[in-house]
Amino acid sequence: MTETDKQLQLIARGTVEIISPKELEEKLATALKERRPLRIKAGFDPTAPDLHLGHTVLIHKLRHFQELGHDVIFLIGDFTGMIGDPTGMSETRKALSKSEVRENARTYERQIFKILDPARTIVEFNSRWMNVMTAEQLVHLAAGSSVARMLERDDFHTRFLEQKPISIHEFLYPLIQGYDSVALEADVELGGTDQKFNLLVGRDLQRSYGQPPQVVITTPLLEGTDGIRKMSKSFGNYIALEDLPGEMFGKIMSISDALMTRYYELLTTADLDAVSKLHPMEAKLQLAQEIVGRYHGPVSEREFPQTAERKRLPRAANTLVGMLVGAGLAPSKTESRRLIAQGGVEVDGEKVMDGDLTFPSDARQEYRVKVGKKRFAIVHFEDTD
Repeated sequence: MTETDKQLQLIARGTVEIISPKELEEKLATALKERRPLRIKAGFDPTAPDLHLGHTVLIHKLRHFQELGHDVIFLIGDFTGMIGDPTGMSETRKALSKSEVRENARTYERQIFKILDPARTIVEFNSRWMNVMTAEQLVHLAAGSSVARMLERDDFHTRFLEQKPISIHEFLYPLIQGYDSVALEADVELGGTDQKFNLLVGRDLQRSYGQPPQVVITTPLLEGTDGIRKMSKSFGNYIALEDLPGEMFGKIMSISDALMTRYYELLTTADLDAVSKLHPMEAKLQLAQEIVGRYHGPVSEREFPQTAERKRLPRAANTLVGMLVGAGLAPSKTESRRLIAQGGVEVDGEKVMDGDLTFPSDARQEYRVKVGKKRFAIVHFEDTD
């Protein structure tokens, strides 16, 4: 296997689409021959102060490029952030002020180096070239596209058909994102699958400005804690890199078993076959420990007694109500029954609605008990004097 093939193999892992593989192969081969690192671009609008786990799917792919010797440009869209990315939006985003964007951008610079190598990372701000762009240059940029082309975007097309407002400045967003690639002379741009239209605009603009078109690589979108929509600050279903350790741990433990497998796939390099052989609660504990450890240092269950404490209970407490009270997951039998009736109690990943249900009290048997979203215990029974 050639060095180019090895690089292609790592880059392609976990991606959705490469446009085009042949162009990427040619760029990598040329970079190796000339000993010139490629310029790999990914943009992030600082619309909220926190980066979240959904962002890290893309950031880890940037890290792969760094490990192969290439330079990464982490572009903070402080100018585009004041427009607001219309991707996936059913209405115009609320515009942010310059001060809000700047404050959010500061936190991004601090957070990205939890993953990226500072020595191979260039942090850029697109206000550097957009703030000095003249009206004439902006008109020239806008002339390179058409309203029909913009309406090819699903979100714009849907809003147009539903007669929902589309502001003129929203049409500028993909053009400015595309122009960022011109300003940075990007060889490759990465983005989530929902960014494909914007990334392709970058290719078109580079051609029109006389540059070789960038290779476009899309990565999967990570579902948020609700398991339905993509992880997003706008939806409030995200796990932030700077969440407190206990809060991050609790959020991960609250996701469904099906979503847990997805998180393993996109956020770790774990052997998925080995994970599938674990008890779901045990697998989720390992996932939570790995991710919290990555961003906050090594952790153990002992550091999260409210989340995953092991409880030894007398055999007489082997009803569901007895387990909740004995494990400290509910303050009383009355409260236990209220929680059970509301559907807020799971044992070994299954919702249980019968408070009088009894469980085998073999001391070798463990039960993973979950109450609500953030209270957990691992229970087993033992003889008492």
